Amino acid sequence: MDYLREIEGKAAHDCGGYLSNEKMIKWVPGPIIVGAGPSGLSAAACLKQRGVPSLVLERSNCIASLWQLKTYDRLRLHLPKHFCELPLMPFPEEFPIYPTKQQFIDYLEAYARRFDINPVFNSTVTRAEFDRSMGAWRVRSVGKEREEREYVSRWLVVATGENAEATMPEIEGREEFEGEIVHTSLYKSGEKFVGKRVLVVGCGNSGMEVCLDLCNHNAAPSLVVRDTVHILPREMLGRSTFGLSMWLLKWLPMSLVDRFLLLAARLTLGDTAQFGLARPHIGPLRLKNLSGKTPVLDIGTLDRIKSGDIKVYPGIRRLAQHTVEFVNGEEEKFDAIILATGYKSNVPSWLKEREMFSEEDGFPRKPFPNGWKGECGLYAVGFTKRGLLGASMDAKRIAEDIERCWKEEAEHLPQGYSRWLSPES
Repeated sequence: MDYLREIEGKAAHDCGGYLSNEKMIKWVPGPIIVGAGPSGLSAAACLKQRGVPSLVLERSNCIASLWQLKTYDRLRLHLPKHFCELPLMPFPEEFPIYPTKQQFIDYLEAYARRFDINPVFNSTVTRAEFDRSMGAWRVRSVGKEREEREYVSRWLVVATGENAEATMPEIEGREEFEGEIVHTSLYKSGEKFVGKRVLVVGCGNSGMEVCLDLCNHNAAPSLVVRDTVHILPREMLGRSTFGLSMWLLKWLPMSLVDRFLLLAARLTLGDTAQFGLARPHIGPLRLKNLSGKTPVLDIGTLDRIKSGDIKVYPGIRRLAQHTVEFVNGEEEKFDAIILATGYKSNVPSWLKEREMFSEEDGFPRKPFPNGWKGECGLYAVGFTKRGLLGASMDAKRIAEDIERCWKEEAEHLPQGYSRWLSPES
């Protein structure tokens, strides 16, 4: 095809223009996938199964860097393994219902080996934009040694996900506090906090589990609950709460399933509001569907709250040298603060496109299940707010869509077209 030669010619010409002579440009015949987490791996595997090669760029030095480098030691999958498996490959039968962090990492590494997925590691994408004159995406990256590269492809798959960057809230007086303040992305275990008074900010699944871990390591944790929260038992009637919910939704409307979940939670957990954990007015499934906010699946933290081992506070007003003042006027001394305040998308910082992705939160503007495809060969995987199950659905759709035009175009690619282009070539 003539436009392919035009792309190569323009790329080579630009090396002498706005690009430096040290920068290398590569035409990639298949899609470029940014991110080698579970979402990116899923997309690459689904494409591979359909005979479409891809190039995966990963800023870290390993696949699934969030899991390998930024999660605590005791972490397990919160949902049963069959809801968390990636496309085309189930978990090993010998794995428990709720695999450990290391078991999940082992599964992902085996997945990458099975589908021969070999990401370009230590490659941070700094800019991606669609060049209309070329009809292709230009993706710039910086390597470990600050070397610059540019990749050109007809398709771009954004797989950096919902948890690319830690969310660090602004807290008045933070610079005055003399204790340690860390995000959960840097927390490994409660071992280093033995005997210390630790304030955990955030009551999602991570915040609740970190509190439990601190208790088990003989620390004295407290929990900041700034908003309403749905807490459900991890299992109901001998089945996982999530699995039971999915089964009930096949037969009943969401409103009735929500009522059932809240009744069962009240019978098993009691009234959580009396412990400072008020529930939202909207049911857990409805809330998840509207906002993406996941209910907490309790694995023992609530019992420690009821026993007084974990004290619950409202929001923080300000920090002082050794104390924290809360919005209700109470003050308490703490040795450390752990921010379980979640993560955010970083897409707006590098993707120069404003039609598909919102500049405010870095998520696709179209709600699930329509947020996976944009214009000009742009795709998104792992932004559904529905975990690994949603990412798998996206990956399958993306691979099917790209395959439609891939085979026709691949027939016209010159031999050896995937190569480095430099000013000397």
